[in-house]
Amino acid sequence: MSFSIVVDHVSFGWPDGTMVLDGLDAAFPAGRTGLIGANGSGKSTLLKIIAGELTPGSGSVSVTGEVGYLPQNVPLEGSRTVSDLLEISGKRAALHAVESGDVAEEHFTAIGDDWDVEERARAELDRLGLGHVGLDRTVATLSGGEAVMVALAAQILKRPAVLLLDEPTNNLDLDARRRLHAAVSAYPGVLVVVSHDRALLDLVDQVAELRDAAVRLYGGNLSAYEEQVAAEQEAAERTVRTAEGEVRRQQRELIEARTKLDRRSRTARKAFENKKVPKIVAGGLTMKAQVSAGKHRALHQERLAAARDRLTEAELAVRDDVEIRVELPGTAVPAGRTLLTLPLDRPDGGPGGPGGPGGTPGRDGLKSLDRLVVRGPERIALLGPNGSGKTTLLRRIVEHGAHVPVGYLPQRLDVLDDALSVVDNVRAVAPAASVNEVRARLARFLFRGARADQPVGTLSGGERFRAALAALLSADPPPQLLLLDEPTNNLDLSSVRQLSQALAAYRGALVVASHDVPFLETLGITRWLRQDRDEGLAES
Repeated sequence: MSFSIVVDHVSFGWPDGTMVLDGLDAAFPAGRTGLIGANGSGKSTLLKIIAGELTPGSGSVSVTGEVGYLPQNVPLEGSRTVSDLLEISGKRAALHAVESGDVAEEHFTAIGDDWDVEERARAELDRLGLGHVGLDRTVATLSGGEAVMVALAAQILKRPAVLLLDEPTNNLDLDARRRLHAAVSAYPGVLVVVSHDRALLDLVDQVAELRDAAVRLYGGNLSAYEEQVAAEQEAAERTVRTAEGEVRRQQRELIEARTKLDRRSRTARKAFENKKVPKIVAGGLTMKAQVSAGKHRALHQERLAAARDRLTEAELAVRDDVEIRVELPGTAVPAGRTLLTLPLDRPDGGPGGPGGPGGTPGRDGLKSLDRLVVRGPERIALLGPNGSGKTTLLRRIVEHGAHVPVGYLPQRLDVLDDALSVVDNVRAVAPAASVNEVRARLARFLFRGARADQPVGTLSGGERFRAALAALLSADPPPQLLLLDEPTNNLDLSSVRQLSQALAAYRGALVVASHDVPFLETLGITRWLRQDRDEGLAES
């Protein structure tokens, strides 16, 4: 098999001494590869090193062809335009100059053969569902999902031989996800994608798992990988059971041997005491028994040690994945108690009226709402396309206030101070808790020992989510209304499962904005709301 990307003994650590990768070897073949692994295992760091965004402390990376890279978080700040993000502003400026009559040589040099650059850019944006986004629109006005799709269009326009995607479906609505899946399926070059999106990972040709500081390739998509791992686990567990049985057998044989040899020694001693044999004969028998006992004991101890070694080796082959233990505040909310009443603006710009939660009939069987009423312990799913205002609605709830304590986890996880440690961020929202109490809580989110003292700015996307969630759930007073904006972004598959189980057991009220319908279906949703750009908020 020929490899397009070869990672040779690469190590990387942060300035504070935290090692992320240590002597990593990896190779990625042609086709589409899904790179998976637990949060904090170094997936994003590895992509950045391959892309040249980070320099390893040691080792090397070789790549066949030009590299394109779509980061996990596309910057939205500043006055950059869509054209800037597509990296075509220079060519457009030169093209417009020529069209206006300026025939300076540098304009033709800048354009090269890309005389149709604007048409190709608009066509690619339209193919990705962004026909409504103008080239001169500022990036800051885009939603998170729109920014991701524009950044993807930029990479596709450059046609790199190797394309690296880091959690590309984060923030994408269902239609955008389908379009991205189609783009990935059609990509002609080498592609490596880090993702927790099961539908996307079922489109890849092979899965590369970053685990225990090593990368292992599995042929086939995510479903095939899970079948292989399950078969390996079953075989490993059988081996453990066999090894455990062998250890027990060797322990019994050692005890039986000791008992038998002790009996011989007692027999020789009694024979002398009863004057049945001469002293010299009894001494010889005792010495012979002792020598024999020593040999047998050493033999059985050696066999027992070997059996234990085989058991240890077998146990190491069994996966013991550490998962977060999300424990949400036990704050029961009485059924029917009104927790929030938020007037809504009508799509025509008028104020919300007294129509109540029932609203008025809308299109597609939806009832348009002029106020949002949340009663305990409702579980509300908030759907809608990118840019429709879901995040804005959640922020309005926070600003408006509710009748109970509210916990808000924003999409971009900007509630933490990057300069402070994980411990200090949690202590800031739970000042009454002792340091030991805070550390105990953080241990449930896999921040143990020195990891809890890491500056938040050095965390991976998944680690940052865990830190933000820990701070949210440690707040004093604890939230009785949780507002979650795309909570499964950046989480590995096991953490999504843990979060689902914890939220399903939560006794407060939930409002969850998400495009991850399988995740929402695990929460026992009682109301489905849809936010639309033109028609506002409606209920199915």
